[in-house]
Amino acid sequence: MAWWWETEHAGFRLGFTSRAQGNLALHVGEGNDAAANRARLAARLGLATGQLRFLNQVHSAEVVDASEADPVTVHTGDAWISPDGSHPLAIMVADCLPVLLTAQRADGTPLTAAAHAGRPGLIAGILENTVAQLRRYSAVEITAWIGPGACGDCYEVPQKMHDELTGDRPALSSTTRWGTPALDLRAQAAVVLQAAGVAVVDVPGCTIEAPQLFSHRRSQRTGEPEGRLAGIITPVG
Repeated sequence: MAWWWETEHAGFRLGFTSRAQGNLALHVGEGNDAAANRARLAARLGLATGQLRFLNQVHSAEVVDASEADPVTVHTGDAWISPDGSHPLAIMVADCLPVLLTAQRADGTPLTAAAHAGRPGLIAGILENTVAQLRRYSAVEITAWIGPGACGDCYEVPQKMHDELTGDRPALSSTTRWGTPALDLRAQAAVVLQAAGVAVVDVPGCTIEAPQLFSHRRSQRTGEPEGRLAGIITPVG
């Protein structure tokens, strides 16, 4: 299947791709195929080649406003917002969490966002910043879909890192199935979003466990080709 999961909500199409859609990152794996894979994905969405917007992601807490961004330039950041919901947004992951958001203003104008919530960005505040940017446009009734990523049973980290990061973030603390320290990015993301007044929808899927999904950590262990899946939010029609 080309999509791991997809749905329509409030006039938007939301989805997370699978390996069947191919690697969508230009910087890893079979990068020469990524441009063609992006073009096929855009066509599947009824978009022209290049209309689906990708970021140069760097594990930051930087949010890019798509309404102010030159569409032919690749912008650096780890979240997009579209203040009128008109921009087709993509975010890439392969163990980090893709988070898609919809909202509206009091007058009914829609807003959308897409965020890359890996460990560094999550700790640095990428989700708080994304919600704050939506609120800057008077967003209300924000809903977030947390997509597939490395689960708390698999995301092993050194004990020192675990202790440093989880001391004041208890939701982040986890243990692998084999009994070693781990981080639960999904639980921490949910806590952050809910604390910001955001309704959370959990889309199951562990990238490390599911062979249908790209996983950086699994590829390091197995030697399989690297790749990135994408979270997509775009207007319907």
